[in-house]
Amino acid sequence: MKAARGWMENFPAGRQQSAVIAILWLVQKQEGWVCEPAIRAVADLLGMPVIRVLEIATFYTMFMLEPVGSVALVQVCGTTPCQTRGSEALLAVCKRKFGPSNHRSQDGKFYWQEVECMGACANAPMAAINDDYYEDLTPESFEKLLDDFAAGKKPKPGSAIGRMGSSPEGGLTTLTDAALYNGSLGKKMTIPNLPPKALKSAKAPA
Repeated sequence: MKAARGWMENFPAGRQQSAVIAILWLVQKQEGWVCEPAIRAVADLLGMPVIRVLEIATFYTMFMLEPVGSVALVQVCGTTPCQTRGSEALLAVCKRKFGPSNHRSQDGKFYWQEVECMGACANAPMAAINDDYYEDLTPESFEKLLDDFAAGKKPKPGSAIGRMGSSPEGGLTTLTDAALYNGSLGKKMTIPNLPPKALKSAKAPA
């Protein structure tokens, strides 16, 4: 509630309803999902009709409207860049390990779904697990990742092959010589047609 009040204070008087998405997200982080009583509580807090909050919770796919896994919510990107790089094999891993999509696994620890683009196309295929991105996955590295979560570990997010951001796989292929961009090869030159330098102002009398 303290965090919710903090979000509400970010907006001018009478505009506290603008905090609805942030507060629904707080609910989800606390409870794991957004239940119907929570939607009513948020509506009461912000002075909104319940149907308005329900519209928001059902419009944004970031909000889960049923219980998710106690260990991990796994969201595998299935959009074209990831698909061309092997995301269908990642989906197959989830189906084999956890059963149908959009349901909790039999042990209640995992919930998985196929989602649309999450903006990590350069490092495809990728999956979001809880709050973190895991990229450059193969079926083998993805399965090990899921096994680590099941074992209570917290794998380091990012690229499975260790590249930084969206740098080229295998390391840099261009601009490998720092002299090309650090200015050390620069030479003094005269630029034509520049106006003459302004005379220094005379020192003012003491």
